[in-house]
Amino acid sequence: MSQLVIIIIHCLFQEVRLVCVDVASNTEATVGGVMKLTCIYCMKREEISAETKVDWFYTGSASDYRRMLIYLYDREPQEPEDAEMYWKGRLTWIGSKDLQDISISIVNVSANDSGTYECEVSRFFELDSFKHSTTKKITIELKVKMQASVDTTALYSKIMMYVLLVFLTLWLLVEMIYCYRKISKSEELAQDTATDYLAIPSENKENPGPAVTE
Repeated sequence: MSQLVIIIIHCLFQEVRLVCVDVASNTEATVGGVMKLTCIYCMKREEISAETKVDWFYTGSASDYRRMLIYLYDREPQEPEDAEMYWKGRLTWIGSKDLQDISISIVNVSANDSGTYECEVSRFFELDSFKHSTTKKITIELKVKMQASVDTTALYSKIMMYVLLVFLTLWLLVEMIYCYRKISKSEELAQDTATDYLAIPSENKENPGPAVTE
């Protein structure tokens, strides 16, 4: 029984490990910030044991239209030996261990980082003594801005939150005033009732009944 449970857990773990969602990369960055260049290449079942190689290329603007290798993964993440000094130390590997997420990030984004980035992924694997390879290319057109653009959705959410807080504050204030007046009226009514009750013996004393004769 325990061995069956172990087999089921192992199968479930394999299924969970294969879960992968292809997410598009953001295309806007801000000067001085950190920009994640997202590259996802989901594996098929037969590609689990594949050897993966990743090349990241950058193509500049029209004035400097050169396609250059800026980062790579070949058994481990690394900078190319002939990478330009401009890129050295500014790129960080943030991919996953299973190499389905093969993203990198740019540290201390510069206005000159605008351009085209290409993520070229190659997988090499054997299936029943049959060697096969697949390649996928993902292109990211990055635009760098001096300031982050305003997120209208977030701004609208903040406005609605403040409006809701003001409404709840006013509603709470009205409820407190209402409760205070209700309690005051209850106390006044109770005081009047007690006064009337205490006044009855005094009237009886001022107007005594007829004397009892033998």
